[in-house]
Amino acid sequence: MIFLIKAIFVTLLLISGLFSALRHIQMYQQNSYFIHRYCLWGKGAIGFKTYLSLAFAALLTALFFINDIAFLIAATLVSAVKILKSFYDRKTSIKKLVFTKRIKRLITAYAIIIAAVITLMFIFMGKEVLLYLGIFSIVISMMPPVIFIPVAALMSLIEKAIAKRYEKDAKRILNSMSSLKVIGVTGSFGKTSVKFILKQMLQEKYNVCATPESFNTPLGLIRTVRENLLPSDEIFIAEMGAKNIGDIKRLCELVNPDMGIITAVGPQHLESFKTLENVVNTKFELDDYCHNTYVNTDSPAAAERAKISGCHTYGTRGVEETYAENIIYGDFGVSFDIVRQDTKFTVVSKLLGKHNIANIVGAAAVALELGVTPSQIKFAVDRLTAPAHRLEKKAFINGAILIDDSYNSNPVGSAFACDVIKGFENKKRIIVTPGLVELGDKEYQYNKDLGKKAAESCDILILVGEKRSVPLFEGVKESDVQPTDTLVVKSFADAMEKLRLVCDNNTVVLFLNDLPDNYAK
Repeated sequence: MIFLIKAIFVTLLLISGLFSALRHIQMYQQNSYFIHRYCLWGKGAIGFKTYLSLAFAALLTALFFINDIAFLIAATLVSAVKILKSFYDRKTSIKKLVFTKRIKRLITAYAIIIAAVITLMFIFMGKEVLLYLGIFSIVISMMPPVIFIPVAALMSLIEKAIAKRYEKDAKRILNSMSSLKVIGVTGSFGKTSVKFILKQMLQEKYNVCATPESFNTPLGLIRTVRENLLPSDEIFIAEMGAKNIGDIKRLCELVNPDMGIITAVGPQHLESFKTLENVVNTKFELDDYCHNTYVNTDSPAAAERAKISGCHTYGTRGVEETYAENIIYGDFGVSFDIVRQDTKFTVVSKLLGKHNIANIVGAAAVALELGVTPSQIKFAVDRLTAPAHRLEKKAFINGAILIDDSYNSNPVGSAFACDVIKGFENKKRIIVTPGLVELGDKEYQYNKDLGKKAAESCDILILVGEKRSVPLFEGVKESDVQPTDTLVVKSFADAMEKLRLVCDNNTVVLFLNDLPDNYAK
């Protein structure tokens, strides 16, 4: 009888272990399915909760051997807490686990391997099976990485094989469309915005396919080609992201771009790139491949390299091949002239921020080369709306205005966003930010600079994350202009509670970079 009861509660622990694993699978997904990055998150997440789990694991193991009743009570409580915590984590997560086909395969493999281990125990352990099964269930419940990391490593090999098959199919599709023109879009920031703007312009004349949202990895491009590209499409716009040297070259070899746009180059992903020079070299792998590239020379690092490489240039300084002049801001948004050789025409846009003027100019330069007329470009610009979470203007609580720039994660873009909210001089201005990440050994200084910039741009500053806010707060203290109030909160949920108390119909709120859970602290 005791064997049966223990077996039931061991099964309960195993089930709770599957729920515990979901958090680790979520972090694995947020770290782009790289095991080494997931492990770095795990190393950074070690703290009181980790030691508490280890203590409970030791306690459960001891109780399993010395006191059946105590073990049953402890196993029940631990299992209930683990399962409830899994639901709580999912509800409160900033970026929830997305159950993609890859994640479903990973969860299935995780469950199958656990079931296989248990089956082998029953086959080979004989009368001692409950002993080993008990220890195994405690490990699964309290220390998921012990099993999850080997499973993830195994599935990574399988996923690479699947990806190769999908890549071969995507190349076959692209090779079958000999008249298709491919435009690659990369940059440290602005690439998604430029992609959407360019698509809007080109659709006035062509059938256009573009990678959706922020699909800018090899798998994202492959999926777009296989699922979205139609035989009737004449242009394919491929957004290209990079975190390591050679990433853009890899994407170019995949889709063979005829033209390219480099939106800007800045200190992004310095954790992996190490230096700005490496960022520049990687972004310009696009020009090395297609040799017909338009570069935003408002970005100093991009301008210097564009001059050496002989690229086409665009920007807002008035010295580029295609540039903006006569910029006028108003309640309607912004109007400006686009100038390219003998062509000059005025456009009006609802998009916020000076960087969006450069984005429109860059897209217009490419559109003009491809035969889209100024009148068609004007019509497309007039209909532009901000991409989701990129200086997106929305209605907010208590009649306030929200400027959602939560996808922003770079120093230059953050400064642009601060300038945007600073312009709302007749309203109460609030900035909510957890700061910037993936900037290597310069991250502290960039966050300090952001704190100073934010302090000069708003009336109330809400910093998210007690540890993350330290450099931001230091920058605030060094600012010549201080906000009326600077608050530090633990999470975005806490920030929302503060906003409900202070927002009214004369308030504008800027969400600046909503970090995923693997950075929350």
